[in-house]
Amino acid sequence: MSFYSYDPDYMIGMNNYFYTFKGGNLYRHNVNPIRNQFYNQDYPSSVKSVFNDAPLENKLFKTLNLEGDDAWAAAMITDIQNSGYIEYDWFEKKEQSYYAFVRNSGNVPANVSEYALRSLNGIGRSINTVGPANAFVITFSITPLVAIGSIVSVGDYLYYSLPPYVSPILCGQVTAVNQNYPLGINEIVVDTTISGGGTPPINDPYFLFIKNAEAESHGVLGHYCVFELFNYNQNKVELFAAETEVMKSFP
Repeated sequence: MSFYSYDPDYMIGMNNYFYTFKGGNLYRHNVNPIRNQFYNQDYPSSVKSVFNDAPLENKLFKTLNLEGDDAWAAAMITDIQNSGYIEYDWFEKKEQSYYAFVRNSGNVPANVSEYALRSLNGIGRSINTVGPANAFVITFSITPLVAIGSIVSVGDYLYYSLPPYVSPILCGQVTAVNQNYPLGINEIVVDTTISGGGTPPINDPYFLFIKNAEAESHGVLGHYCVFELFNYNQNKVELFAAETEVMKSFP
């Protein structure tokens, strides 16, 4: 068990230096000015811990705040979700801390576990579907009104469900939302040529959408959150503390 990523074939200490053999070559350690470089290969520094306050309450972990002199990339996993992450360059420096919102990678098509998340919303049954695969038009009723609403936007993923309406199927990615009730316009335009997408076999399936997971992140949902930080800086960096903003979830 080691705190280091390198895996030598043999190691020995001699004359106050540490030596290892790898692939038939001899290496002397602690003399390379480039940190985290072993056998001419660069490795990241990593720190793994857990946010576990109020473990019986279901929470949304919204942000990550790092007290230190450099930003780190982050991966966040809970007992419900495993898609939270933050890229290194997403952090903003605020009052000597590095602050960023948690994003979700999501899956396209979505996994069953994602159907219960806040990013999924229903619309209703359509009255007509028509058009080429890259500009597929889905029309909804105006009388009675099936409101598309203002939440769905370009870049979201549209799904449909066929009777008995139990299994969502990926239709495509939204490219336009057109609503003008006086002119009789109430439609969504979708690109169904994306990987996994397709046009529904009937004109009136039930439609629902899932927000773009990266652009519209709601944080990661769970009772606790295991986070792992990664830093690829080849100079010395210091990390003093990590904290998160948490919002209690009310299902």
